[in-house]
Amino acid sequence: MSILTQSVRRVRGSFARLLAQDCLLCGAVGVPRVLCPSCEADLPRLPANLCPRCAIPTPNGEMCGRCQAKAPHYDATIAAFSYAFPVDKLVQSFKYGHRLALGAYFGRHLALLADGVRADLIVPLPLHPLRLRERGFNQALELARPVAKALGVAVDARGCLRHRQTAAQADLPWRERARNVRGAFHCRTDFSGKRLLLIDDVMTTGASLDELARTVKLHGASHVSLLVVARALPP
Repeated sequence: MSILTQSVRRVRGSFARLLAQDCLLCGAVGVPRVLCPSCEADLPRLPANLCPRCAIPTPNGEMCGRCQAKAPHYDATIAAFSYAFPVDKLVQSFKYGHRLALGAYFGRHLALLADGVRADLIVPLPLHPLRLRERGFNQALELARPVAKALGVAVDARGCLRHRQTAAQADLPWRERARNVRGAFHCRTDFSGKRLLLIDDVMTTGASLDELARTVKLHGASHVSLLVVARALPP
């Protein structure tokens, strides 16, 4: 081994030790990422058989009855985790506790899942300007950046706007969420013939993402896939 190679490895080892942190879940000391390997292995995964359209469990991975009865405007959904403990707490810590390191962590997971997805543009779910000012960042955009880098696909964070401020979806019953976001988005880009990848943190009913998918398809998008950190399963 050359002296140069030894020096590079020593420098990398020093940086790794400097960047080491405590696991956010169990407190294990000196882990290289926000979660230790044991806690990461215990994160709640979705079952193997899912509806390809909306990612809720189905017996054999077939399209669910709900999507067959009334197809959503999006064409496919990919989710990294089930929205259950402790993923729910981690997502909330990312969004409301400003732990941006979790955004990078979840973004890397999404980038791995997105490998092979055909997309011309990545569109993070927009926040209303007042909500963006209040939070200080758009969590969907933070998630989109690592995915865009991995896929080599551009992020369009300005083509769609959330021009109507709505009540927080989490505060509403499931049945009222679609009505709450109806007409919430405005698109000022021609997406004719484009395959879009829409990104957000959590998909519960999917109402917000479905409304954005409806909007971009009205502006020419030919295919819309969803990529989310966590999928909430129906009660």
